[in-house]
Amino acid sequence: MTLGLAIAYALFVWWFATGVILYLDGLPSRTYPVTMLGASVLAAAGLLALHGSRHDASAIGAYHAFTGALAVWGWNEVAFLLGWITGPRRTPATPGVRGLQRVLEACEMVLWHEAALALGFAAIVFASWGGDNMLGVQTYVLLWAMRLSAKINIFLGVPNAPVSFLPAGLKHLASCFRERSMNFLFPVSVTVSTVVLALFGWRAAMAEGGEAIAFAFLSAFMALAILEHWFLVLPWPSEKLWKWGMRSHLTRLPVEAPLAGAAATTYADAHSKGSL
Repeated sequence: MTLGLAIAYALFVWWFATGVILYLDGLPSRTYPVTMLGASVLAAAGLLALHGSRHDASAIGAYHAFTGALAVWGWNEVAFLLGWITGPRRTPATPGVRGLQRVLEACEMVLWHEAALALGFAAIVFASWGGDNMLGVQTYVLLWAMRLSAKINIFLGVPNAPVSFLPAGLKHLASCFRERSMNFLFPVSVTVSTVVLALFGWRAAMAEGGEAIAFAFLSAFMALAILEHWFLVLPWPSEKLWKWGMRSHLTRLPVEAPLAGAAATTYADAHSKGSL
């Protein structure tokens, strides 16, 4: 299996899975139990794939481990975006809040989600334990680290915070977003990530067999993570990539408008006061 095929597979899974999750979290809440059941079945299958491929260092083993890690990661994404696992705080940040209190309120909004990510990591480590194929663990760590970087950058301030991607039940998160032309962390995040991407790419080019495929997967997802960081500062609506997935959100706007509007108003009021 070629490196190009592996990269194409990673790109397709990233684009298609993101669109599917966006579509599902925009459906009526009565569909959420079925969505979570499907995500749970896929996550369980992913853990089985990780366990079964833990001793397989071939190209096929790399595909199994990579896909299995994404299935576990996807479960957490679905649980968060459906509002099932978020945090103890389900209301917007206190208007005018600053400093440590702002950090604490933001953490309260995603605390259970971060705990679930940690449990997902533990599950993947357990499923891969004792094997030579650790691509699943590496993939999950990469996703977790880059997602945390994006969250902190959004919290510190970016020009294009991803408000449009928030489902109605998570609009209160926008109250913790800050609009700025730049923050001190962004260039560090992008620079360090680009160096890591170069190292991954070099390893993919120099390695053979399953190891080459593994680093091709890591290179592709690191490049995508860097791209997602640039989406936060470039004046281009990234949601255009998933117009088909966002359609379910548009159909719910008339029903969800009161909740979304309240959160948006709180965010606008706080921003005008300079608290964000």
